[in-house]
Amino acid sequence: MFKSGIAAAMALCATGAFAQSSVTVQGLVDVYAGSVKFSGDNGSRASVNSGGMTTSWVGFKGSEDLGGGLKAEFALTSFLQADTGTSGRFFGDTMFSRDANVALKGDFGRVSLGRDLAPSFLPTVIFNPFGDSFSFSPLVLHTWVPNGDFGKRTWPNFLAGDSGWSNEIIYTTPDMGGLTANVHYQFGEKTGDTGTKNIGINALYFNGPLALSGYYHQVQAGNPTPGALIDATAAPVNFASVTNQKTWFAAGSYDLSVAKLYATYSQSKNDAAANTSMKDKTYSLGAKVPVAGGDILAGFANTRRSGSLVGAELKRDTLTIGYDYRLSKRTDVYALMMSDKLSNAERASSLAAGMRHQF
Repeated sequence: MFKSGIAAAMALCATGAFAQSSVTVQGLVDVYAGSVKFSGDNGSRASVNSGGMTTSWVGFKGSEDLGGGLKAEFALTSFLQADTGTSGRFFGDTMFSRDANVALKGDFGRVSLGRDLAPSFLPTVIFNPFGDSFSFSPLVLHTWVPNGDFGKRTWPNFLAGDSGWSNEIIYTTPDMGGLTANVHYQFGEKTGDTGTKNIGINALYFNGPLALSGYYHQVQAGNPTPGALIDATAAPVNFASVTNQKTWFAAGSYDLSVAKLYATYSQSKNDAAANTSMKDKTYSLGAKVPVAGGDILAGFANTRRSGSLVGAELKRDTLTIGYDYRLSKRTDVYALMMSDKLSNAERASSLAAGMRHQF
């Protein structure tokens, strides 16, 4: 009787909740097999891995019509490693590191509160042919993904603050003839220190075959949990000493029908302890060509790193070529080849093939 009463109460609560809101379970599973080696690695790693084209994730999203043109929205989504069933993108990642937010949307635009996108995310993933591939997109790899073992990176990523920010408020403007903008503010939440914060703004413009974007941010707080802004490595280069980063980014794409072309350029300036500094300059080029029911993808990124923190100038270039074939609206298969080169290490090659499914 006791169990039956609990079940009835839960059913009643669920009925009431769904009567007010539209809630969906969504997600994506992406798994690939291949041999991966980045420049500076000791050797190739043959494996089955998660997230070849998109980081696997699962969660809940919903909305409620409040009337008068107002809508309440929420998102609770979590990254996962589909090859092992492990939650998060890496060890220590928070449960809902992809999304954990509520929002109010209306004619004024949209305001969200919680963990959400960083200002860098949409301009970066929209303006390269491999989208949000954190495994093989040259631009994404240079932007967010470090090389080498934890604490002794051969090449830390250039962008601070992660692809998502916690403790964040975002204001999104209404669509103004194809132009939208987002203003981001992350509270540092340090006792007695109201000056530590992350701020940023981005803009996206779409008009027929032409698309343009850009962002600026200043990062002083780590994500998804407090810690190093770029990387925890302290030797031989003390990347963990970076305390402040300012970055600007510009991007464009043009769809010629026979091919879609992409180009980006960015600069990051990092201030570190002992009056040291580091600057990264990155450009990328890409193309997507529709062929035989799929797309040929090609992307290239080049980064030059300089400043008193690193000493002599360092360089990295990465090239990826692939083919993505869509089996249906929700399922595709892909094959990729990648070449990666650090100025102080030998060139390395990777091969992979995988499958991605959305639900």
